[in-house]
Amino acid sequence: MTAEALLTRWPTAAQKVELLHGVLVFAGDFDERDLETARRTYPGRRPVLNADGGLEVHPAGPGAPTPLVS
Repeated sequence: MTAEALLTRWPTAAQKVELLHGVLVFAGDFDERDLETARRTYPGRRPVLNADGGLEVHPAGPGAPTPLVS
C-alpha cells in the first residue's frame, strides 16, 4: 500500500460518507477499480459511480441502480 493509494483509493480516500434513503454515498473521486472493490466488499449490493465521481452502494435488488446524484 502506497501513500498515493491511501489518498486516492476507496475506502480510505472517501472524504465523506452519508446514508441517503438506504444508500451509502461516498464522496470523492472514484473509478472502476473502486467500483470492483465495493462489489467484493458488499456482496449482493449494487455499487455504482455517480455524476460527481462519488461511489454509491445501493441495497440488493433487480437490475442496475440509478445513481442518486446525477
